[in-house]
Formats: sequence, structure tokens, C-alpha cells
Amino acid sequence: MHACKSVDLVVACLLEDQGVLSVGATCCSLDRGSVGVDRSSSSGTCWLMESLRWVLWVILMAVGGVLGVEARARRPGNVTIGALITFDSVIGRSAKTAIELAVADVNRDGSVLNGTYFSVVEQDTKCSGFIGIIQGLQLMEKKVVAVVGPQSSGIAHVVSHVVDELHIPLLSFAATDPTLAASQYPFFLRATHSDLFQMAALADLVAHFAWRELTLIYVDNDYGRAALDALGDQLDAKRSRVSYRAPFPPGADRTTISDLLLRVSMMESRVIVVHASPDSGLDIFAAAHSLGMMSSGYVWLATDWLTAVLDSSPPGKTTSILQGVVTLRHYTPDSDAKKSLMSRFAVRQNQSTSMNAYGLFAYDAVWIAARAIDQLLADGSDVTFSDDARLRGDNQTGSTLRLGALKVFDQGEQLLGKMTLLNFTGVTGRVQFGDDRSLRDPAYEVLNVGGSGVRRVGYWSNRTRLSVTAPGQSKKKEQELYSVIWPGETVKTPRGWVFPNNGKALRIGVPYRTTYKQFVSKDRGPDGASGYCIDVFKAAVALLAYPVPVTYVLVGDGVKNPSYGELVQRVAEGELDAAVGDISIVTNRTRVVDFTQPYVESGLVIVTAVREKASSAWAFLKPFTAEMWAVTGGFFLFVGAVVWVLEHRTNTEFRGSPRKQLVTVFWFSFSTMFFAHRENTVSTLGRLVLIIWLFVVLIINSSYTASLTSILTVQQLSTGIQGLDGLIASSDPIGFQVGSFARSYLMQELGVPASRLRELAISDYASSLQLGPRNGGVAAIVDELPYVQLFLSTNCQFRTVGQEFTKSGWGFAFQRDSPLAVDLSTAILTLSENGDLQRIHDKWLSPGQCASQGSDVGADRLNLTSFWGLFLICGVACFVALLIFFFRTLRQYFRYHDHPPLPLPVDGGSGRMSSRRPARLASIRELMTFVDMKEAEVKRRKKMGQDTGRSSRLDTAAPSFSSSV
Repeated sequence: MHACKSVDLVVACLLEDQGVLSVGATCCSLDRGSVGVDRSSSSGTCWLMESLRWVLWVILMAVGGVLGVEARARRPGNVTIGALITFDSVIGRSAKTAIELAVADVNRDGSVLNGTYFSVVEQDTKCSGFIGIIQGLQLMEKKVVAVVGPQSSGIAHVVSHVVDELHIPLLSFAATDPTLAASQYPFFLRATHSDLFQMAALADLVAHFAWRELTLIYVDNDYGRAALDALGDQLDAKRSRVSYRAPFPPGADRTTISDLLLRVSMMESRVIVVHASPDSGLDIFAAAHSLGMMSSGYVWLATDWLTAVLDSSPPGKTTSILQGVVTLRHYTPDSDAKKSLMSRFAVRQNQSTSMNAYGLFAYDAVWIAARAIDQLLADGSDVTFSDDARLRGDNQTGSTLRLGALKVFDQGEQLLGKMTLLNFTGVTGRVQFGDDRSLRDPAYEVLNVGGSGVRRVGYWSNRTRLSVTAPGQSKKKEQELYSVIWPGETVKTPRGWVFPNNGKALRIGVPYRTTYKQFVSKDRGPDGASGYCIDVFKAAVALLAYPVPVTYVLVGDGVKNPSYGELVQRVAEGELDAAVGDISIVTNRTRVVDFTQPYVESGLVIVTAVREKASSAWAFLKPFTAEMWAVTGGFFLFVGAVVWVLEHRTNTEFRGSPRKQLVTVFWFSFSTMFFAHRENTVSTLGRLVLIIWLFVVLIINSSYTASLTSILTVQQLSTGIQGLDGLIASSDPIGFQVGSFARSYLMQELGVPASRLRELAISDYASSLQLGPRNGGVAAIVDELPYVQLFLSTNCQFRTVGQEFTKSGWGFAFQRDSPLAVDLSTAILTLSENGDLQRIHDKWLSPGQCASQGSDVGADRLNLTSFWGLFLICGVACFVALLIFFFRTLRQYFRYHDHPPLPLPVDGGSGRMSSRRPARLASIRELMTFVDMKEAEVKRRKKMGQDTGRSSRLDTAAPSFSSSV
């Protein structure tokens, strides 16, 4: 019985060893000679079990071998992929060799496609979209399971439609068009990086060197136009833009390219980006070199097509026409596999060229296909194709296109899924697809062409952006790029723009002012405009390092001043290139144009009429209000009384008859106003109170003098408006200059209703203010400080009230992102530093006859609010002094009664000495008498009382001693 069970376990364990059956842990002790049988029971039984085990093992091995042969027999003997490339092209030559080397490496690697031969069918697209489509269809007829390529984005767009229908994955190693999206083409995989990242790198370069505009030269096809859109989006985020687009047709000849470059040279921007194909891009630089456009001042940036050319060309062959160019190259980390591949490629090419980055991507694309096919076959899937009913119907109609030969790959979706999940290390680094089915972690090298080769000045990646540290390494330096040698062999960063050499002068809008033409207005001279603003502009332009031809365009009808808001809007819309004049820099204008540095400080102020006020016989009372007079007089008497109290007991000058003391208090109080008091203070508390009071008197005297002087000399306001608060609170009409932004500011910022606002020409200011609000005029005028200063210089009967309630300035307006605004700002600062700006100001805006008069108006009367702090300090000092004085006096009073000055009679009945001591604080009269007593007299009587008391005690003690004896 036990033997039978043991045999069953042996069979089960052997089956489990072969993977046929799983019996868990029942076989765990088989190798130890225990399979559920007691070995000590029967040695023969154990020998039988071991024999059976070996026999069954041999049988199962034989069966397994047969099954393995059958399984291998189910794997296809050959799997074919396709390749769509242009054989005779810069990218195609590298890619063709790389693909062939990759196929050979796959077949040599026993860990991939073991037992299945891997082959490739290559088709030449000949750089033609039409031929590329034909070659793509012919490739599909050969039952390929995947396609590597094409290298052209245009062909990729068309072929992607075909592979989507036939379920054949398309692995492109060079189609970088960002519009080739997986959402539109499900079977398209980009085995390289999208141009979207390359354009982001270029935008970061532009921002790094602080350029605002650039010119883009690009091939006019899907590849070039998609890059234009991508670059524009990236530049917008950096507040830069493509100012000029220069497309050229594919296959353009040298004449066409030269004409294009001549137009580019007449543009403002000197930052030029070239996005072309590797086979025609060098023609652009050859033409630019012959036109002298590779000289100092130019900036040339090229996309990665240029490095593909340089890597595929013999050293030094093409660099002579590329000096100073900055270009990008796909970053691929160094590895042994990469070095081995580059070495074998050089041998195949007879050491004449090197493999470019696209050849490396093509090599990895083949491995992507091979690894995915290997995983598909390992899962037991077969490689089968089926007919498409729609294509079969086409054959029945008698078509000669043989579209019926195109078969649908049945396992295409499974193979596509395997590809998207791959993650391995190739010659280009980590190979893994992102959600957009493009390779993850794009990175580029930033290269600078110089001498006979190129040097790396930094890196760019979508994680670290610009850096001198290679992607994937810890960032050691904060530096973004090393120095660049620009065209003309200079390391100084070019400005990036010049004034356009296209024969067009800048159209400068100038306000046609009808009043105060000193600022700017029409002129009969050759410029057509003159004034302070025009001279400042000319002086600033003269400081620039390049000529700026201008044409002044007058804006306005000459009847009234133009609207400055409309003038700025015309600049923003491109109708004018700039605006020069007395243009205020305000928030809503800075949103649509760029301003230079202010050349005049400005702000809104309030102007109102003033009148001379006739003096009166009682004018000396007006500096103080009635309340102030009352409090001041009261404090004089109060302080005098306090000093009298503090000095009365110690100072003979404050003693005498009641009449004399009352006169002394009044005289001392009011004589301190002029510091003419003749009584000396001897007590410490009295001196403290007097010092504080004299300080208060000094302040009051100074304030009174200043206020009285102001009242007797200054003018008074005709209205009650004394500042911004009074202007807003009143209901009187307010004037503002025609075309000024003051109207919108008063309404939108201060909430003044439009019904109160009156639009006035500066020539009407005086009459409107003189009429006043009750006679059809205005109560005040709100205008900018430069206008008001010029107005007041000839109109002495008006003054400004309050303070400037806005802070702004005048500047020159330019279109957004105009580099001329930056250069002119620097020039204006130079004018300010060297004094030329002030000299121009004095030339046009000389002060008038009223400039020397002050602008103080409406001197206010001084009230108690301004002085209550001083009175409080003085009052507290007096209170504290009186408190200390009375405390000391009461203390002396109590001590005085403890030592009576005269002895009292002796009581004969008791034989004891008695004295009649007065009760403490017996009466207010007694206390007042004590307070009125001189302090010296108190001390004298106190001492006399102490001496008399000692004598009385000695006389009383003598008889008592005699009787006892």
C-alpha cells in the first residue's frame, strides 16, 4: 500500500519538475530520500522507487524535447521589417548603414528572436513625397510587420494613414513635425524627439541673451511650417516674437535664396534662425557669407539639421562659412555600445564620415521593433496577415494598382502595445515612450561653430533647461552657458537688432498742440515739428550708435489739442511707429505700447484762484483761535500760581501782603511770555516747572510769529477748496485740459461725476477761474504739473493747493517690444546725467515773472489741536510738582506738632509733668497758617521747642533724686 503511494508521488514530482503538473510541497523531500515512505521499513522498496524515478525522468525528457521542437516549429523562420529612407541624403546615408548594422546585431544576439531570422526591406523615397508614397505602398505588399522611417515629415503624414488601416507600426527616427500626433495617427511612434522641444530650447536661448525679436528662415513645407508655429508659441511665453518670416521653397536655387537674404538684411532684427533640411541648408549660409551677413552684429541660430551635416562631413570642410553660428544637437550620452557602433560605421564609410544623431535613432528604432517582435512571439502569438475586404473589391473592378496585395497585419495592435511599453538602454540613452508616443526626456547640446570644428557651450533639457551640466548629472554650477564666440570673432553679445535698412523712416506721431506750443507743435522748418519734447527726442537719438531716420506726422486738426489716448492707440495698432510729445505714462497706455524712461516728472495738481485779503486793526488776534487764546491765557495764570505756591515758603520775593503777592503772581505769569520775569526761583520744583513752561512759551511765540506773518502777507483762496479732499467733497465744477487723461482719472479713480467736469483749453483757464463756479466758471482746475507751472509763471493771481496726488512722467511711446525704446531710455538717462536735459528745459520753459512768488495760500489759524501735547506736558509737570510740595509740607506739619515749641504748665495735683498738645489737623486755619509760615521759621521754632523740652525734663528729674537720697 505504501509502495503504491510512493510511486504516485514520484510520478507527480517528476511531472512537476517538467512543468506539466503542480503538486505543491509534496515533493519537497524527494531528494532527501523521503517521499512519504519510512525508509527503514524496507530497503528494497526504496530501491524500486529510485529506479522508477529515473525511468520516468527519461521518458518525460523525451516528451518535453518533442514538445519544444514543436513549439519552436510554430515560431516563423523569418520576420521582416521595412525601412523608408532617402538613400542619397545626409540623414539617409547614416540611417541606411545604421539600420543594416542593427539588423546584423539582432541576428547575432541569441537572446532576441532566437531561432527567427530578422530581415529588413529598404525602399528609397528619393526626397520626393510622391515617390515616397509609392515606395511606402510597395513596402506594405511585402508583409512587413513594422516600418522604420520615413525620415521626411511630409511622407510620414501620408504613410501614417496607410499603416493605420493595415495595423503596421510606423517607427520614425527623423520625422520631427510636432503635428504628427498619436491622437491622429494611432500607429505612429516617434523614435526621436519632437521639434516642439527644439523650439523650446531656441526660445530659451533667445531669452537668455535678452533678444526680443528674431527672423525665421524656414523651408516652406509641413516640416518648416510646423516648426514656425511651435517656435512662435514658445517665444510668446518669453515675451519675444518672430518679427519676420522668410520661407523658401524646397529645392530653391542660389538666386532665390540670395533674394530672400537681401530682404532679411533690410529687416530690423539681426537674430536669424535657420530651420531647413540638411541637404539644402548650407546653401543659405553660403549665400549669407557672400552677402557679408556672417559679420559682426549678426546672430545665426540653426536647428539640429546643421549638426547632422557637420557630423556627416569631413572635419573642417564646411565650417569656414559657419563661423560664430550656434546650433543644437540631440544629446546622446557616451557608452561602450555607442562607441562600438560609431567605430563600425566609420569602417563601413572608409573613415570619411561619422554617424549623425539620426543614424543613432535609426539604430535604436530597429532594436525597438526586434524586442517588441520577440516579446510578441514569446507570448505564443503568430505572425499572420489577412485581406481587407475593401481592397479586395478594388481588384474585382479591374484596377491595375494591385491594392489587394496590401494585407492587414492581424497582430499589429499587440505589437504596437509591446513597443509602447518597452524600456531599455540603447545607443541614444534610455529608450522609453511617453504618453505622446515620442521618446522621453528630450535633451540637446548647444554648440558653437568656430575654427575648424565646434565646441559645446552648454546643454538644454526639458527638466533643467539651459545648463553647463549634462542632463542626468547633478547640477554643479548655476551658470547656464559658457561664453559664445559670435560672428566677427567677438565674445560680446550682439544687440540683436539694428535700424531697418529698408529705405523707410520711422513714422513719428507728434501732437499738434494749439496752446503752450513750447512743449511740441507744428513748425515751418524741415522737420515740421518743434518744441521741448522734439529737442529731447533729437538729443536722445543723437546718442545712439546707429542712425534713425524719422518722419514727423502731426496728429490733430490745429483747432484744439488732440486726444493723447487716440494718439497712443494709433501707435499700438501699427499706424505709427512711435509717438513723441508730452505723453503721460499711465497704466492703461502701458498695456498697449512701450514707453521710454520718463524725461519729465509729472503729476496731477489742483489750481484755484486766490485774492488779497485786506488787513484789519485786529489782525494780531487771528493767528490763534478763541479757544487757543483762552487756554494759553489760563495756563499763564495757572503756571504763575503753581510757581507762587512752590516758592512762597522759601523765596522772600513771593512773600508779603496779600495784595503784593497777587500782583507778583500776575506779573510773573505774563512776563514769562517775553522771558522778562525778574523774580528768581530758588526751589527745585519751581525751577523744574519754570523750565518746562518757558519751553512751551518758546514754541507758542514762534508759532504765533510765523502765523501772523503769513496772515499779513499771503493771499487767500477765493473758494473753500484747499486740497484733494475738499475738491472731491464739493459740488462745484472742475476744469481739465482738452485731451488730458485727467478726465478719466477723476471719474474712474476719484469717483467725480461727469456732470462736474468741464473741458477747457489752457487759454481759457484764467477766465474760467476768475468767473468762479457761481458765474459759469470753475472752482478749480486739475492738470499736470508741467502745464500748471507754465500757466502760473504768467498768471500770478492763481496758485496750486494741496499736494501732487499722482506720480507719473512723460515718455516717448513705441510699439510693443520695440528695442528702440530700450536704447532711447538709456540715452535719456545719459542726457539727465550730463545736464543736457536741464539745458533743453531752460531753453524752452524759462520761468516767468511770477515764478519767484510762493505758492502758499490761505494760511490757517492755529488752534489748540496743534499744541495740546505741549500743554499736557506742562500741566502734568505742574501737577506732579504740587503733589510733591504738598506731601513734603504735610510731612513737616506732622513733625512740627510732634515737637511743640513751648513747654506746658505742670499739673500740681498729680505731681506729674503734663502738657496740652494740640490735636493733629485740628483745623484748616491752623494748617493754612503753617503753610504760610516761612520754612526757615518752622525749622527755627522746631529747634527751639526741642531745646526747651530737654531743659524741662532735667528740672523735673532733680527733686526726685534728692528725696530718694
